[in-house]
Amino acid sequence: MVNCPKCEAAIDVDEEELDEGDPLICEECGANLSVSSVSPLELTPDTEDLADEEEEDDDFEDDDEDDAEEEEEEEEDEWK
Repeated sequence: MVNCPKCEAAIDVDEEELDEGDPLICEECGANLSVSSVSPLELTPDTEDLADEEEEDDDFEDDDEDDAEEEEEEEEDEWK
């Protein structure tokens, strides 16, 4: 038994059958994982998942900037 590094859910796997680099999917959060170590058993998110996460963070920041710009434009319109 090992925990998902993203959501900490328990993942039931046959530890003796796993090799480094083997892919796994967390049934709880759907994260694509890979075995980074077999002794002790450790999982890491796949690089694709990390890239997706960074893009989501960038999108969230962009939304905040867009909201701030819209508020400034509305304030300018009120002054006219």
